[in-house]
Amino acid sequence: MSTTITERRETIKEIVCDILEIEPDDVTSTSRFKEDHDADSLRAIEILASLEKTFNVVINQSELGRMVNLDGVYEVVAEAADWK
Repeated sequence: MSTTITERRETIKEIVCDILEIEPDDVTSTSRFKEDHDADSLRAIEILASLEKTFNVVINQSELGRMVNLDGVYEVVAEAADWK
């Protein structure tokens, strides 16, 4: 059984909120982690590592520049996981 886009997005949101220590209601798909939620580069690397483990993918650290909000994170993970 394959997971849906909604389930994947929800999992990504849970990971991000857990690492950034913010409530899910406080983050939107376009709110920026650094500017809106005071995330630093260490937290960004934690998010990347957690996503790699959860989705069993490899994400190059050069992609961190695109991972500024939930939409960007989903895009990067979707490309790494080859989600169609």
